[in-house]
Amino acid sequence: MQSLDKSVQLIGIPFTALLSVVFGLLLVSFPVGIYVVFESDIGGDINYEYPLTDLRLFDGTILQQLLLGVSIGDAFVVLWMFYLVIFVIAVLGPRQAFLKTLSGIVSHSEQRQQQRQQQPRVQLNYMVGVTKWFSILVLISAIIDIIQTSLLGIKITPPVPLADAENHLIQFFYTSLAPIMEEFGFRLLLIGVPLFLIYSRRSSIKYFIRCMWNPSVLDTSNSKKAVTIVVLVGVVFGFSHIMYENSWSEGKLAQATAAGIILGWVYLRYGFVAALLIHWATNYFVFSYGYFIAEINLMAVEEVFSHSFMTTIEIILLASGIFSASVLIINKLVDKRSIKDLRQP
Repeated sequence: MQSLDKSVQLIGIPFTALLSVVFGLLLVSFPVGIYVVFESDIGGDINYEYPLTDLRLFDGTILQQLLLGVSIGDAFVVLWMFYLVIFVIAVLGPRQAFLKTLSGIVSHSEQRQQQRQQQPRVQLNYMVGVTKWFSILVLISAIIDIIQTSLLGIKITPPVPLADAENHLIQFFYTSLAPIMEEFGFRLLLIGVPLFLIYSRRSSIKYFIRCMWNPSVLDTSNSKKAVTIVVLVGVVFGFSHIMYENSWSEGKLAQATAAGIILGWVYLRYGFVAALLIHWATNYFVFSYGYFIAEINLMAVEEVFSHSFMTTIEIILLASGIFSASVLIINKLVDKRSIKDLRQP
């Protein structure tokens, strides 16, 4: 037991340092994205004044009439405000602020261990969960890609974009909007609603909204059903990335399924805030830096991910993922050992 505690203490400092760096990169991506949209030329002839109703996404929908006079720059501002509000919520809650939770990880005190055993499904801070599981998602995606490419000869080919999405500014908008639409559909509707129907013993609207926001308030002591739903929806999420004619190649199935399961587990364990921000990080965060580096270095966007700065970000995320996975495993062993000790006379 003491050796496991010492292991967490030794890992604690570099682990929290890496999480802090990832947090800083996520925060800085907001002004980076603002520069990309309003100051760069990634859109060529199309800039932030481009009418939102001209996007093919809204063709033939009721939104095409409602969005008259709204530019793509206006839409980006709304998206930034929404994500920033979610970001601040994640930093401040639900029970402790981000920095206070990090300090608890470093100390790994006995009191903290007792709190985790008494309330195992309560997350001290959303942002810690976001940075931790985002890093793990990147690590697992990299492992899947290496196995598929090196051992199986399976390559992942990006989808053919919509005609207007060939423009990088429009593509950036679609990429930024996708987490909201997909998390609402795959996590809230396909996971949150079934969990509420299975586990809830109350029927008030207020309680329903609370459970959609954070399913951990439900008594999922019989978690097999909950885990089964998460896995099944993760598989559906994976197939949704390859099932259409212009979708990703079949090699994307394993990566997208793994990401869907992780996002589903994070939603089940930590709530909508964490799942949405992790999805946002895999989309907006990555592309904001990519377009920014391409612009200031006059590089083609297709070449930017081989740039040293992007490589550095990838190394940081992979290292953070390794430490995060290690801490999860050690904490799990500590919890099992603690429960075993408590049961002994």
